[in-house]
Amino acid sequence: MEGDKPLDDELQRLREERLRKLEERLMGTPGGVIEIGDAAFQKVLQEHHALVVDVWAEWCGPCRMVAPVVEDLARDFAGRVTFGKCNVDENPRIAASFNITAIPTLLFFANGTLVDRVVGALPKEAIKARVMRAFGTG
Repeated sequence: MEGDKPLDDELQRLREERLRKLEERLMGTPGGVIEIGDAAFQKVLQEHHALVVDVWAEWCGPCRMVAPVVEDLARDFAGRVTFGKCNVDENPRIAASFNITAIPTLLFFANGTLVDRVVGALPKEAIKARVMRAFGTG
């Protein structure tokens, strides 16, 4: 049918977007957010001198608001600061070791040492300012 063209275009756009997200998850992209779990946490800390970890949960509304901000900042700071996310429900040791009692929580690590922490859903510019202060980068 002739009237289906916009729908076909929208379906194709959605397919391409889902494929891009799947590829990012599987392969990682420059400026992408990495998944961080209990098992590999120490290794990630050693490998990334400037690291921001978003501690979140699937059921957390404010966490879903922060996630796209973290993804944007990961692209903005690509090559200078690594951004990761840690699902608190799947990785309870990380949450316990940093006494995380509220999410979202962003943990800032410089050379393996915790240097800052943000609790709650802050706007992008506020988080960006904390990143720049923690790592001296712009």
